[in-house]
Amino acid sequence: MSRLHALRHRFVDAPGSLGARYRARRWDRLLAAFPDLGEMSVIDLGGTAESWRRAPVRPARVHLVNLEKPPEDPPAWLRADHADACELPPEILAGGYDLVVSNSVVEHVGGHARRRMFADAVHRLADRHWVQTPYRYFPVEPHWVCPGMQFLPPPAKVTVARHWPLVHTPPADRAEALRAVLEVELLSRTEMRAYFPGSLILSERVAGLTKSLIAVRRA
Repeated sequence: MSRLHALRHRFVDAPGSLGARYRARRWDRLLAAFPDLGEMSVIDLGGTAESWRRAPVRPARVHLVNLEKPPEDPPAWLRADHADACELPPEILAGGYDLVVSNSVVEHVGGHARRRMFADAVHRLADRHWVQTPYRYFPVEPHWVCPGMQFLPPPAKVTVARHWPLVHTPPADRAEALRAVLEVELLSRTEMRAYFPGSLILSERVAGLTKSLIAVRRA
């Protein structure tokens, strides 16, 4: 089992992994889409302080909104709030941002109605956005690194979540596994176009296959 976790780390999580290289390419595409990123006020829905500390370009101001605990002692250029991106308080919605960024979040918010609320918040926060999500029809489910898992019925997904050796953090029991699999709903291109109708929908590809979708609006 430890060897398989090491394999996952090597290909997905480690700094020099295949996953890390694709994340670096995503930064390159973000900078190509928004070359003035270093001068922007950015709100990141679901992002982390560490990802921005490692970013090749640091915006003038970054505001993180996350359900996770905010980082302690953030740098002066970074603000972090504990909040639900689908139900943002008025003071955040009125923040006057230049760009909304979100990576691998919209598939976790919970159902069509909540995804619609998430997209509405993106449109209200800024005229420009970059919203990335894993593509439903890529053959490998990215959270569990398991081929075809996204197409299984929930009971089968629970079994995979509990026993698949490449899972990042094995669930403690069946109830936890069920919660985990029900919290992930991968999106299609049609759904992304519906939520972001004025955006360009870009594809991230692996071996010629679409791995992720990115809704980009440059205003």
